[in-house]
Amino acid sequence: MEFGAKSLRHVPSTPGGSSCGVDVNGSVAESYSDEAANSAGSLQCVLVAAGPFHDIDFARLEILKLLAEDERIRVRVFEDFENLVALENADVLMSYTCNLMPSLEAQQRLRDFVRRGGQFFALHGSNSVLEFLDDGRVATPDSMPVFSELLGSRFLAHPPISEYTVCAAKPEHPLIKGLPKSFTTKDEQYLVAMSADVEVLLDTHYNGRDSLEGFVDDDLPEARHPVFYLRRLGEGCVLYLTLGHCRGHYDMQPLLDWWPEVDRCGWEQPIIYELLRRGIRWLCANSVAQKTN
Repeated sequence: MEFGAKSLRHVPSTPGGSSCGVDVNGSVAESYSDEAANSAGSLQCVLVAAGPFHDIDFARLEILKLLAEDERIRVRVFEDFENLVALENADVLMSYTCNLMPSLEAQQRLRDFVRRGGQFFALHGSNSVLEFLDDGRVATPDSMPVFSELLGSRFLAHPPISEYTVCAAKPEHPLIKGLPKSFTTKDEQYLVAMSADVEVLLDTHYNGRDSLEGFVDDDLPEARHPVFYLRRLGEGCVLYLTLGHCRGHYDMQPLLDWWPEVDRCGWEQPIIYELLRRGIRWLCANSVAQKTN
């Protein structure tokens, strides 16, 4: 499909394969594990993890544990996108953010990073801008157009956390091949406006009825929305996964001093770890191929 403009622990990998017993298909696995990959040396990764209303500590740690499964990946962690020197030297960029707007210069440099072959794995709220209005509603303005165009989508709204179905849009694509054709998750169902042509791998159906109360965009129509997609640009690509909300007791400050529940949402399911592992492996394989060709 093409779109236009219950455990809380870390799930370990299994020897010689993935946590779900499915390997990324041959061409990807081979390109990342053969002698050429070793000759490429280390892979430099920048992780940006920051933003309100999410348990960033939890998400950061889970991502770092996944990256640590490959000793060739060397990681630097930041709370914004403004370290342009680190970005210039990176092979792979990952982000888990909410309402974190790069400066215009950083947006342009991020676009250049991907165009010249950089690999960018953006997670959950990386495409979000939130503006709290005097009437209590939340607007999601198009305040970072260069970055939104790079990511391929812009967050609009989501219903309250609830169960919904995720479906395979391209079941034979190596990033999702062998996974269930559909699965149910309990997470924030992200509804987005597309800002570029993307290759959708997983998507979800919004029924047009579930409440979007509190958002300015509270009357969105029934439609399918991407959950996991590829956005190609120049020599590089962006991989986006909207799953993965998380929130602890103290993460709604200053709006609320105490949130009564600890939300782990999709992180409670092994499949999110499988998708993250496959995504990391895919992007690292792309980077290795560029270094060794």
